[in-house]
Amino acid sequence: MIIKKFSSKTEFEAIENARKELGPDVVVMNVRTVKKKGILKFFSSPQVEVTVALEEEGEKQPAKAPAMTALEQLAAKQREINEKNSAAQKNTVATPTVKPVQQQVKREEVIIKEHEEEDKSSNALEEKLDSIETLIKMRLESEDSKASEKETVSEPHNEENDQMKLTKLLYNMMIENEVHEKYANQIIEEAEKTNKPNMPVDYFLTNIYQKMILKFGQTSVITPAERGPKVVFFVGPTGVGKTTTIAKIASRFCLEEKKKVALLTSDTYRIAAAEQLRTYANILEIPCLIIYSPTEIEEAYDNFIDYDYILVDTAGHSHHNEEQKNNTNVVIHALDDKTKPEVYLVLSATTKYKDLTSIADTYKEMTDFKIIFTKLDETTSLGNLLNLKLYTGADLSYVTYGQNVPEDIDKFDPQTTVKQILSPNEE
Repeated sequence: MIIKKFSSKTEFEAIENARKELGPDVVVMNVRTVKKKGILKFFSSPQVEVTVALEEEGEKQPAKAPAMTALEQLAAKQREINEKNSAAQKNTVATPTVKPVQQQVKREEVIIKEHEEEDKSSNALEEKLDSIETLIKMRLESEDSKASEKETVSEPHNEENDQMKLTKLLYNMMIENEVHEKYANQIIEEAEKTNKPNMPVDYFLTNIYQKMILKFGQTSVITPAERGPKVVFFVGPTGVGKTTTIAKIASRFCLEEKKKVALLTSDTYRIAAAEQLRTYANILEIPCLIIYSPTEIEEAYDNFIDYDYILVDTAGHSHHNEEQKNNTNVVIHALDDKTKPEVYLVLSATTKYKDLTSIADTYKEMTDFKIIFTKLDETTSLGNLLNLKLYTGADLSYVTYGQNVPEDIDKFDPQTTVKQILSPNEE
């Protein structure tokens, strides 16, 4: 694995320089603003430093308000803002031109604020590593203490022994956090290939950390279609929270991004699911239709052709039920002649790995998909996120960690997840 830093005036230029030298497959690990040292720092502009990594060939959460109340308040607030903006536009009067000096001051204030935010986040990677290293040192000291209590013959202290202890500890932490032993061994072996004799243990830890982030790859989220509405199907077993997840995503699009969203549901098995989705739609003041056939999906697409997103909830079912599997397959391919839909497989982080692979295999027979993990608040072990990523090769997208709409959802963050996987599980 190649890890290298590039500096330039902007993040874009630094990344472009990295791609020119190392190729288009580099993965951005960290971005921070740096200043020259010494007296020159007062006369030089800050530089953006980008840390990238490239795999070499052969290496290959206090209590919150009730969910509906929170969404209702947010929707009402947004409507109030829209009404005020509309009234302001009707009564617009000419405003005096801001003087160039004032404009410059404002621009400088914005730049200073941006640099402060960048400086605040520039040490994020280092802080995560420091935190992990502290936890690991505590665990190593604890194990050494237990060993001395048993009056075992101590081994001579050297870097090689420390690395062996660290390797064993990291492996055990991954297993404790339910990383499959196949993948835990794979990560350790790849890190050992690039390690050198008598290398400090913190280098080995950094190597493991970065390799795991690279294995998660880039996070992939829902983005607009090039033309027409983006159609997104949500599939998965019963009880994983598909309907609530759709409501969270729809809320973000409507309230934060001001997009036009339509909701469809083909879940005619559970009346409660359709009613739940309709309730969310009423609060957001967006259309919601129940679909009974592929023809109705095509008609809905034509009716909402000027919308930004069409989000489709499908019936949750057992992956062993052939009839329901066939019905889902027909639904998600109903618009193949009109557009290129995306499919998101929604799974619970609390599901056993063996069951996750079985579910993934079932849907892989139907179509390619991206993965959303729910119920992160109900588990302390996130190893299955890495397991399924490596098993399927599918991109991870969103994670949810509660029932509150629209709050309890975020883009998947590889760094945060790896930090938790490499931290001792105290339960």
